[in-house]
Amino acid sequence: MTQEELDTLMGGDVNLDELEEEVPSEESSQRAIEEDMDSTEVENEPNGYSDDTAHHWPLPATDENKMVHQLDDVTKESEEKAGEIFDIIENISNELMEKEEEANKTIDTLTSNIELFKTLTQKFPDVAAFSTSLEQNEEALVAAQTIIQTMQNSGDEILNVMDIMQYQDIHRQKIERVINVMRALSKYMNTLFEGKIDDDKRVSSAQHIVGDTHNDIASDDDIEALLAQFGK
Repeated sequence: MTQEELDTLMGGDVNLDELEEEVPSEESSQRAIEEDMDSTEVENEPNGYSDDTAHHWPLPATDENKMVHQLDDVTKESEEKAGEIFDIIENISNELMEKEEEANKTIDTLTSNIELFKTLTQKFPDVAAFSTSLEQNEEALVAAQTIIQTMQNSGDEILNVMDIMQYQDIHRQKIERVINVMRALSKYMNTLFEGKIDDDKRVSSAQHIVGDTHNDIASDDDIEALLAQFGK
């Protein structure tokens, strides 16, 4: 209530009956709270969930939805792909080592040529071909040394990649540990709900009990269809 309404009430110009009608009742307030709660529940519903799709939740126990089955596929495929990557990296590393050996042989040849042309240039300074060949061999030697340095750096990077790939095996072990825990929990739950009497020896459950508020009972065909759906 505002100060103006309070002053009017103190002056006696307000009908109390009309004022009571303006005050929201407890029932209307409770209804507003419930509406807010309903709207909040709708916002928190999973994506794609509605009254029309409610029968799809939870998802059926197919190979695509079985958790342990999917995790087994992940560990198997990741291990296979990691093995393929290691094979490729190893082949690249071996090729780099072979090319480095060939480049070293080229450097030895260029070094010998440089010594030869230096001697020829000193003895025959007037022959321009000797000095030109000397410069060309010196430039080729620098280029070959640069190539070897690049291949060595690439080899070091490959070793770093192989070290990083070791984490893939750690991740696989973590997933397998999760699988083992899930399997242990599954076995524990099965043992917890295990009975002394076989299911085929149990007395059939009553489909309708006195006191039920409805007479809708599931037929044998409905039960078999339901079990077949969960067994997919």
